[in-house]
Amino acid sequence: MLRYQVRGENLEITQAIREYVENKVSKLEKYFSNEIDANVYANAKVYKNGNKKIEVTVPLKGVTLRAEESHADLYAAVDLVVDKLERQMRKYKTKINRKSREKGSIVEEVLTTELEETPEETLEFVKTKRVPANVMNKEEAILQMELLGHDFFVFVDEATTEFAIVYRRKDGNYGVLELEK
Repeated sequence: MLRYQVRGENLEITQAIREYVENKVSKLEKYFSNEIDANVYANAKVYKNGNKKIEVTVPLKGVTLRAEESHADLYAAVDLVVDKLERQMRKYKTKINRKSREKGSIVEEVLTTELEETPEETLEFVKTKRVPANVMNKEEAILQMELLGHDFFVFVDEATTEFAIVYRRKDGNYGVLELEK
């Protein structure tokens, strides 16, 4: 069973918007086994230029489905984000099932066989680069990332002495990924 949490930023979530999001996203339930028990987090935003953005996240055991879309019409953005989630599920079904069999997790039980098998893509690594694990704070890591012209930078956080990753978000701000044990 999917449970929905729909919230808005700079936007009041009306009953019509809530029902539309729930109705569209509920169509994804056909791709899951009957035992599915998950929360769906939908976040709608309105920007100063009038564009609307919808982000949908479905955390499952062993995998998280996430998609976002922007459009002038919020309802169109919801349609686009559901289409994107369906494509993700089709694309990764084979990979998810293969990895879950190798690791023995239950991810494979989450997705049903309604998704057709897709040919597995071969990933080719064209470069391997070794970099020093420098200890620095987040601000220094962002500066180093900018100096290199990259979208992310791996470093050892001086506050936690753990590996972390700073990255540039689509909105121009920065994020930090900290590893969980």
